[in-house]
Amino acid sequence: MKKKHYVCQGAICRCLYGNAPDKLVVKTQNYHYINDKYGSSKLTVTTADVGATFEKNSFGSCSKKNNSPCTVAVTQWNGYYEKVTIVSKGEGKALLEDSTADCPVGGSGCISIVFHGQQAELSKSNFRKVDPQLCDLMNPAGDMENIQQESEEIYDAS
Repeated sequence: MKKKHYVCQGAICRCLYGNAPDKLVVKTQNYHYINDKYGSSKLTVTTADVGATFEKNSFGSCSKKNNSPCTVAVTQWNGYYEKVTIVSKGEGKALLEDSTADCPVGGSGCISIVFHGQQAELSKSNFRKVDPQLCDLMNPAGDMENIQQESEEIYDAS
């Protein structure tokens, strides 16, 4: 089975019947962060995040409403991770990148997650593991050995 990412604030979603994406905003809790080194922006999205839980609250024009403006109203989430429960203002299960949402206009599963919101961060060990010769072949403008030495000096000083 392929590993699936948890969904965090800022994840990009789309609707089958809309013409524009929108970003998820967590409004049900402010304690449980993922993929966020400083715990300040990537809250975990859960099944408790229903209703108007998007940045613009619109997926553009809705083809189900004769291209009238969409107003998102998530009624429930499907395909969440059963083994992780987050308790705050209500109780919710963690969403996964293949979770879908229901809307009263579009119906069951019409809202999908295009991008889960998590991003990789470089660390000291990433620089240590790079093969300088291979990196120099891929990027002839850079000098990976020099970059590795500078990064070690920076990390050692901190």
